[in-house]
Amino acid sequence: MTNHTNRAVILKQRPQGEIQEGDLTLEERPVRELKEGEVLAKVLWLSLDPYMRPRMNDAKGYMDPIGLDEVVVGESVARIVESRSDDLKVDDLVTCYSGWQEYVVFPANAEMVYKIEPKDNVPLQAYLGVAGMPGRTGYCGLMYVGKPTSGETVVVSAASGPVGTVVGQTARKEGCRTVGVAGGPEKCRYVVEELGFDACVDYKAGNLEADLKAACPDGIDIYFENVGGAVTRAVAPLLNPGARVPICGFVSAYNAEDMGSVETPFHVLKALDPVPEHRFFLVTEWQDKHQEITNILADRVASGELKYRETIAEGLENAPEAFKGMLKGKNFGKQLVHIAD
Repeated sequence: MTNHTNRAVILKQRPQGEIQEGDLTLEERPVRELKEGEVLAKVLWLSLDPYMRPRMNDAKGYMDPIGLDEVVVGESVARIVESRSDDLKVDDLVTCYSGWQEYVVFPANAEMVYKIEPKDNVPLQAYLGVAGMPGRTGYCGLMYVGKPTSGETVVVSAASGPVGTVVGQTARKEGCRTVGVAGGPEKCRYVVEELGFDACVDYKAGNLEADLKAACPDGIDIYFENVGGAVTRAVAPLLNPGARVPICGFVSAYNAEDMGSVETPFHVLKALDPVPEHRFFLVTEWQDKHQEITNILADRVASGELKYRETIAEGLENAPEAFKGMLKGKNFGKQLVHIAD
């Protein structure tokens, strides 16, 4: 074993609805010696993302469930601290799927490990947010599934989060009228005044259908789906002929005790006449464009063109509470955990 002691958040039992005490535990685990071709990375920043919650269930989805007694999945920015490979050297910075832990061992040539070439004015944690997987998700879903053209109206739910932030600012750059949906006046103000959306509807204000209709006088050409539920139902009657709906996720249902009984965006959209073009997508469909799109987004961050917000929890031990809060919309912008410098 090495001289490093690892702490990891482990899935001990599958949550029934919201995550409860005892579902996740923080454990100390030894760090084994490296084999030839492997590296040891110290996690600096951990990303918390909604997709992690369905993977805690014992149900086959688009990704395999997390096994009991396994580390909760997640992407991080990490620094190489030991290496037995020529591909990655000590002090190299990478994004990798370390999971919720402080150290991780992996082959230097493993898939989904990308070396970070630091840029001025781009903080490392941005490679987990608007210049990372959420940002690429928003960019690819909008550009390659939504296919916006100038003058169209684009609506995006969870507009102040890292995916919605990129969708809205990219849509504006493409010449679209951009309308966000967010929870609370502070988030809505930020989406319009800081991010430059044309309008933002507060789904908590109690007038969702009327407010959305007023914000979209010419109907909706693209709806970028992040939340499902009442927002999808409000959007549906406003969709124009030829509308496109890229479905990224539907976080409003992720704590449901029985996912099989949930009304999904697919149920709502398929009930329309005509049925709009819609599909679920994964950012990995464009994995070959990973570095290209990361560079586009990082350059926009560096220039100040792509704006964003973050909520940061300090220390791995605070990851579970931060995650539970994120699923309820308590975070503002990208939810991160700062683990080490």
